Amino acid sequence: MSECDNCSHEDCTSCNNKPEPSEQDLNIEKFLSQVKNKLVIMSGKGGVGKSTVAADIAVLLSKKGFKVGLLDVDLHGPSIAGILGLTGIPINTVGNKMLPYQYKDNLEVMTVQGLLADNDAALIWRGPIKIGVIRQFLADTKWSPLDYLIIDCPPGTGDEPLTVVQTIPDAKAIVVTTPQEIALADVRKSLNFCELAKIPVAGIIENMSGFVCPNCHTVHNIFKSGGGEKLAAEKHISFLGKIPIDPQIVESDDNGDPLDKLSKETNMALENIVKNLLNN
Repeated sequence: MSECDNCSHEDCTSCNNKPEPSEQDLNIEKFLSQVKNKLVIMSGKGGVGKSTVAADIAVLLSKKGFKVGLLDVDLHGPSIAGILGLTGIPINTVGNKMLPYQYKDNLEVMTVQGLLADNDAALIWRGPIKIGVIRQFLADTKWSPLDYLIIDCPPGTGDEPLTVVQTIPDAKAIVVTTPQEIALADVRKSLNFCELAKIPVAGIIENMSGFVCPNCHTVHNIFKSGGGEKLAAEKHISFLGKIPIDPQIVESDDNGDPLDKLSKETNMALENIVKNLLNN
C-alpha cells in the first residue's frame, strides 16, 4: 500500500492525484495576484451600518489615490449600489467579462444589484448558487490591478463570508459593531469564525458610537460607547475607531455620495479609521 492510498488527495503533497485547477480557479488566482490588500467587512448582526462603513472606507481610500475595488457579496440584501447612486444602472460586459462600475477615478464596484432587471427582485438562492456567483465576481469581472479589494459581506457567518475567506486565503477581516452588548455578543461569534477560518482580523470598528448634536456638538451616547474598544483590547485586536451617529450619513447615502456633507466629527472619525488601517 502506498503512503497516500488512504488520503483524499485534496491536501496531499505525496501524490500526483490532486485535481487540476479549473479555468475559473486560474482566473481567480490571476486576479488576486494583482491585488495588494484584501479586506472583508463583516458584522455579527444586521443593522450595524456595515455596508455604509465599507463604502465610506472604499471611497476615502480612493480619494487618497489608492486603486480600490468594492465587491458587494451581500446577495440577498445588496446595499452598495444604493449607497453609491448606482441603482438601476445595469452591469455591462465585454466579451465574457463583466465590467465593474467605475465610481470616481480610483474606485471600481461590483454588485449583484447591477444584474437584476427588477431592482426589487428577491434572490431566492441556496448555498451552491451563491458560492458560484461570488466566484464569478472574482473570476469573470474585468478588474484593474488594485491596491485594495474591499468585500462587503452579509451579517453572520454563513455561505458568503465562508466562500470569501476560503477563496481568498490572504484576506483580513474588519468587524463592524455597535456599542450595545447584544451586538458585541454577535461580534464574538464573528471573531470566533475568523479564528476557525484562520483569517487575521485587521481591526474592529464601533459604529453609531454617540450622537453628536448638530447645534451644540455635545455627544450623547444613545447606544452606550466604548464596547467595541473594550472587546478589541480583550481579544488583543486593533481598534480602528468609532463613528458617531450622523443624520447627514443617511442623506449622503440616499444621494449616492457617501462622504458628502458629513459633519466635522464624522469626517474626522473616518479619517482616523483609515489612518489606523494604513498603519496597521
